[in-house]
Amino acid sequence: MPESPTVCPHCGAPIGPDVLICPTCHSPVDAAPPAPAPAADPAPDAPAADPPAPAGTPPARPARPAARRTALATPANPFAGELNRRLSRIAQWAEGAGPLGVEIPRLPTWAEEAARSSPNPEPWAEAVRGIERLAQRRIVEAFEDWEKRTKGRLTRLEAYAVDTRLEREQIEETLHAARTGDIAQAITTFQQVDRVVALKERHLDQARDELERVVALLRDMQALGVEPPQDPAYSADALEGELRAGKLAALKQQIRSLRLQAVNRLKSGLPRYIAEYGDFLIEERTHGVATELEATELARGAREFFRGHPEEGLRRLRALQQTHGLPPGRPGRSSAARR
Repeated sequence: MPESPTVCPHCGAPIGPDVLICPTCHSPVDAAPPAPAPAADPAPDAPAADPPAPAGTPPARPARPAARRTALATPANPFAGELNRRLSRIAQWAEGAGPLGVEIPRLPTWAEEAARSSPNPEPWAEAVRGIERLAQRRIVEAFEDWEKRTKGRLTRLEAYAVDTRLEREQIEETLHAARTGDIAQAITTFQQVDRVVALKERHLDQARDELERVVALLRDMQALGVEPPQDPAYSADALEGELRAGKLAALKQQIRSLRLQAVNRLKSGLPRYIAEYGDFLIEERTHGVATELEATELARGAREFFRGHPEEGLRRLRALQQTHGLPPGRPGRSSAARR
């Protein structure tokens, strides 16, 4: 076939094969033609056309509706969330009611898993509600027993003029909340009442212990022949009256004062007693009586006193006197003294 004539790429005029500049438009023949004007942008609301699919490609599946995707994303069992809330509440009840000694029924682990994945959750929901009802009944019964015990404790506190009106009101509130199903509020009030009552009992017991210790100290002094600052029987009655009246601050002040007077008297009178008792043991040893254990106990009692534990020191010396007797010439010498 004959070759097609060469034309200018700019103006289209025929030119020779070796011509470098077009004789018509005077443009270089080897220059690239101007780029075409950009096409106008499509309308914003016009959908972009998909490129044609290659041959042999299966047709694309239509996109799923958004509502269908949302439905698939939700859990298959809507009871799962409610089950978790109920089981968590039962666990809190069991923990809070532990000090009451009540056992709360629990759903086994395998049953929890089955309930969460069951397509028919209503039977499991009824089972959990039954557990809640049983747990509430047991907790109410435990609170009723706690009410009886706590009111007995309050009666003892009231015998020592301790105000317990608020605690009695809170006990009634606890039982009312438990019976109406507000177990969480009942447990909270119960814990508060139990804590306050225990605190008041501890203060009373401490005062009672201090009273008994100082009276025992006076009695031990009297038994060992060291004159106490006050008659032990009188001191016991006077201090008990302060305790019964609920005057704990005044009681503790009197106990401190009485104990200080007793220790001051013991500092002057006890060393003489210990020396006399030591001579007594040495004399008995010269007569063939074994006194090693008694000498050891005498030394321990003296050491406890001079270390600042007068009650413990006198307790040991009093026990020694009761088992071995007093030295000759001491008032109240026991007939059990060995010769």
